[in-house]
Amino acid sequence: MINPINQTNNINTSIFYINDYHGKSINMERTITASNAFDAKYKYRPDVDTFKLSSGDIMIGEDFKTNQLAVMFQKMIGVCASAVGNHEYDMQEKIGTVLPLIPYNLLAANVKVNPRNPWNSVIKSSVIEEKNGHKYGIIGTSPIDLFKRSKVGVIQRDIEVSKVKETIENVQDEVEKLQKQGVNKIIVVSHLGYTLDKILASQTQGIDVILGGHSHDLIVDIQEGKNLVYSKSGEPVIITQAGRDGKNFGVLNLEFDDNGIIKKVQNNVGYTRNFRRYAPAKYVFDKIFGARETYGYVKSAPPPLTKDLIEPNPHAYFITDCIRKDLDCDVVILPSPNIRGYFEPGKVDSRILTDILPFKNKLYRMSYSEKDLVEAVKLASKSFTNIANKPGIFYTSGLKYTVTENGKLKSMSFVDKFGQETQIDINNPRSDKFYTTVLNDYCALGNDGFKNLNQPERTLEKYDFDATKCVIAILQKSKEPVEIYDDGRIQIINQ
Repeated sequence: MINPINQTNNINTSIFYINDYHGKSINMERTITASNAFDAKYKYRPDVDTFKLSSGDIMIGEDFKTNQLAVMFQKMIGVCASAVGNHEYDMQEKIGTVLPLIPYNLLAANVKVNPRNPWNSVIKSSVIEEKNGHKYGIIGTSPIDLFKRSKVGVIQRDIEVSKVKETIENVQDEVEKLQKQGVNKIIVVSHLGYTLDKILASQTQGIDVILGGHSHDLIVDIQEGKNLVYSKSGEPVIITQAGRDGKNFGVLNLEFDDNGIIKKVQNNVGYTRNFRRYAPAKYVFDKIFGARETYGYVKSAPPPLTKDLIEPNPHAYFITDCIRKDLDCDVVILPSPNIRGYFEPGKVDSRILTDILPFKNKLYRMSYSEKDLVEAVKLASKSFTNIANKPGIFYTSGLKYTVTENGKLKSMSFVDKFGQETQIDINNPRSDKFYTTVLNDYCALGNDGFKNLNQPERTLEKYDFDATKCVIAILQKSKEPVEIYDDGRIQIINQ
């Protein structure tokens, strides 16, 4: 067991690490304040090598302004290297404009990119950073399930991601290249997810730290077997990750001996809500977003979720209800990963809505059968037992359902516009009864395994806007501040 950190004559290293901010610019502003505090702490400590590292998915979706802020944020805090997560690949048309703005290293040792693709010239497998005469090797990885976790476009068609076995070999090759250059302290910024990070640590040798992402795990402290594991050669490997949506950041303190072996470690998690929004960044970010029009007000709202992908979400219910009212449809379904924030009492403006709905996924109007909807909800419900709770449950308007904690759908009903509830036979759903359904293009095109929803012949309309437009429309029509609450439309039971 590695001892807690304390003062010795060995090499001391402190890493400020982030992952999976998903374009959450308000939490970025808070993180800049935390990063500044980190810098102030070590300003007069030349005996400590400090780093700022990112494990990817700081960008998100196709919105240029959101991704511009994600790049600016990482530049402001001084990130020197970042893994390329699945959401870094989201942007299609303007990615060639964003990439030149990035001053830090983009790393992914397990991808091959077509030379014609703008990512080809910027992705590296690894880099060497030197601090106070000490060399550190940093290797990156992209997720092996990239094509399940991002909306496929022209960018993805030019990218090949290694499978698990090959990814392990890719990383080991980079480790050996770095070691030949005299590097014995090696860090992986990984967007593979916690489960694969543990496999990578145990099936390679030479890696000291894996800073993870993708699975949205919040890993606190150091626990042997959980995030202190051992390499093929028996040396300690530290694995950590800081959750999702910029709610947290981490500070990993390490002590290496002359051979690059970790002797002491301390893993601290910080909570961004405990830090003020950094005023200069707030000013700049507001200017980039343009005028911040207020669309309406929230009187009351519940706190944010603790289990983002598998927890009933009143904030999402409000959004789906807005879509249903604005577009006058029978049913709305939205995947839980589409909702990235929460409402708070007070005004609702453009920055807040962008924080909650950063993807800007366009909406589709479809004609789905009862059977289609039941199958989709059943598949989403398996998230309770899937790795990292993916793809996440469906949030609904016009549907109520009950699901067990082990992911089995128990009951489901349709609720019409007048509140009349009709039970659906989930064991024998009708294929001849249809509902006008609105959902986002990501699911309508069959992504995340929802192949049964990809039915082009049943497309009634493709809208040129996302859910934000519907929320704005309903807020502007509301004469009184809205109240957001859990009406019980999704029930989670323990049997």
